[in-house]
Amino acid sequence: MGAHWHLMLPVQPLRGRWQRPDLRNHRKLLVIDGDVAYMGSQNVTDSSYNLRKNIRRGLHWVDLMVRVEGPVVASINAVFLSDWYSETDETLRDEIDLFSVTTGPGELDCQIVPSGPGFDFQNNLKLFLGLLFAARERIIIVSPYFVPDEALLLAITTACQRGVHVELFVSEEGDQAMVYHAQRSYYETLLRAGVVIWMYRKPFILHSKSVTIDDEVAVIGSSNMDMRSFGLNLEVSMLVRGQEFVRDMREVEDVYRGLSRELTAEEWRLQPLRSTILDNLARLTSALQ
Repeated sequence: MGAHWHLMLPVQPLRGRWQRPDLRNHRKLLVIDGDVAYMGSQNVTDSSYNLRKNIRRGLHWVDLMVRVEGPVVASINAVFLSDWYSETDETLRDEIDLFSVTTGPGELDCQIVPSGPGFDFQNNLKLFLGLLFAARERIIIVSPYFVPDEALLLAITTACQRGVHVELFVSEEGDQAMVYHAQRSYYETLLRAGVVIWMYRKPFILHSKSVTIDDEVAVIGSSNMDMRSFGLNLEVSMLVRGQEFVRDMREVEDVYRGLSRELTAEEWRLQPLRSTILDNLARLTSALQ
């Protein structure tokens, strides 16, 4: 069809292309004419992603995207341009004008936060930590793969201890066994701290990635809450400040809540010993997954 395309972070030793196999570009974004952009968790694939493995289980992915206009589109475009340049050594300055931007129809404050191994700091992790420690009333986290490091776990439990209401949405069933069990190993600590854990009912995988803080700030993007997203993946997140946007996110969270069941401490205490051992073993190897 004539489209220009390139592999992202390819491992092609036969063609002289060497690349670390544990790195990947995990961003999901679309820019149209430099005026409109979409970003979030949606891959360009069927909702029953990876049919061969999952069609027997009937799994379907549930995602969340955001459509934006205004100056923030140029920031998303800049992320795409950096990805294109890293794979092609080609700059598109003559085709795309990043500085010709117009004000969008809304009144939201937005900031694009790219992250990945090419940055000096873990931008997405630092963003999440700053927001969690600043929260005063409510924190709602949606993450399909939740394997926090020590700092993130401390920020969440500390928020609970100072009276902040914290909810975590995860999937009842996992598509990646080791990550799923590593994630489960944190449930007891979270429940004891007072986190409300919602398990999105199978056979759906809640693949959305978002955080809302109080009634003022939200983050939506491609970043999971795990070490891979913090240190190995190229991710893109958007910070939004504005009660109107958070209200819209609350409606989405209400839908998720209605399709989920709450994991209680009583239920978790009934987990068989073999499951606890498997969860803890997966946690020990989580840095390699």
